[in-house]
Amino acid sequence: MAMSTELVVIGAGPGGYAAAFFAADLGMQVALVDPEANPGGVCLYRGCIPSKALLHVAKVMSEAQHAPAWGVTFGAPAIDLDKLRAYKDAVVAKMTGGLGQLQKSRKINYIQGTATFVDNRTLSIALVKGGQESLTFQKAIIATGSRPTTVPGLSLKSDRLMDSTAALALEDIPKTLLVVGGGYIGLELGSVYAALGSKVSVVEMTPGLLPGADRDLVTVLSRRLETTLHKIMLNAKVTGVKEVKSGLEVKIEAAGPDQEPLKDDEKTQVFERVLVSVGRRPNSAVPGLDKTLVKISEKGFIKVDPGRRTDDPNIYAIGDVVGEPMLAHKASAEARVAVEAIAGHDVVFEPAAIPAVVFTDPEVAWCGLTETEARKQNRKIEVAKFPWAALGRAVAIDRPDGVTKLIIDPATERILGVGIVGTGAGELIAEGVVAVEMAALASDLKMSIHPHPTLSETLMEAAEVFFGQSTHVYRPKKK
Repeated sequence: MAMSTELVVIGAGPGGYAAAFFAADLGMQVALVDPEANPGGVCLYRGCIPSKALLHVAKVMSEAQHAPAWGVTFGAPAIDLDKLRAYKDAVVAKMTGGLGQLQKSRKINYIQGTATFVDNRTLSIALVKGGQESLTFQKAIIATGSRPTTVPGLSLKSDRLMDSTAALALEDIPKTLLVVGGGYIGLELGSVYAALGSKVSVVEMTPGLLPGADRDLVTVLSRRLETTLHKIMLNAKVTGVKEVKSGLEVKIEAAGPDQEPLKDDEKTQVFERVLVSVGRRPNSAVPGLDKTLVKISEKGFIKVDPGRRTDDPNIYAIGDVVGEPMLAHKASAEARVAVEAIAGHDVVFEPAAIPAVVFTDPEVAWCGLTETEARKQNRKIEVAKFPWAALGRAVAIDRPDGVTKLIIDPATERILGVGIVGTGAGELIAEGVVAVEMAALASDLKMSIHPHPTLSETLMEAAEVFFGQSTHVYRPKKK
């Protein structure tokens, strides 16, 4: 006899398990389908969490190397790769195991397998343990996430050619590593390997790292990466890779005919390993989806309305599979909207600010309207910046390499966006999100007393800069 459920969620990542848990909290009968033993998805098993565990280790090593400037000297670090890998795996196991307990506590029917649509009310599930099960449902939420993008011409079958998943496995520490792609995943993983002792080079097709982020924020990060990475090659692309005895021979060319040619010693280089990190693609090719009314966009995303409904009234979709930005917290927020819509509430997903954080050192974070977007829209804005070199806490911890900026509507003085680069920027950006979502004014931030000495003061002082009243930066208000 086929099983039945009120709601089935396909995919147990940050969007999927958040949807299943919330639906169960609202009293729905819920089934959650995923191949892994516990909820967590790519983020917990092969992405956000293991990478941040390794980045924490990298930061500790970086601070130890910098400590002689403060009068404290440590010996050279001895890296036990097995222990490091075990630490990362233990973090993943603890998090996913905890989610498994939460799923059981909520009495969610967790089915370990892969789902195929038979029609818009029925799934056939291939169980990991073997066999098939049929599941009928009233509503379904697709939360199948995304996968690393592959690059044509870089399809060499070699263990030395890695994607982000293979890089996080931490099989060894190569003497030389080429990171193809200067986005956030490539820079984060490149920073980890550089801290562990690899000579890391980055090749990026565009004129700058982190395409899409404001250049003044990226500039601060780039200055530091130039001291921690071996080489950064911009306006360049990889045109070929072949395996040789000593590693992978990589051919690199200028990204376009109008770009300055590479030096002869850059055109052909050999690396022990190559990490390809040029973005992610949605997992929208769910088996049997063509037997429903769900539609796919030209870019491969599942089409949804503001309530996360697809063109099929029984099926909803959330997370990476429905569009940019492909971020775990965006998927979790969409999950609540989809479940509330299924519950009959009048809801839409229309956030004013989805924060983005790059967990490099220093971190880069932003939310709301960026200066780059405002210029493209020909929108009148005023930018107020506070340099961390003028902040007591930043100087005290020897991390003055930072900037906090506010994007402000000059007519209403409303905060439209916030950008931060500096140590701990990912924690600080949350205040910016609240400011943008609450339509706060620059005066609201200015008058909100921030604790001293903290890095959070930079938000208050940036607002003071806007009014020409910053205690630690002299910039008269424009008339």
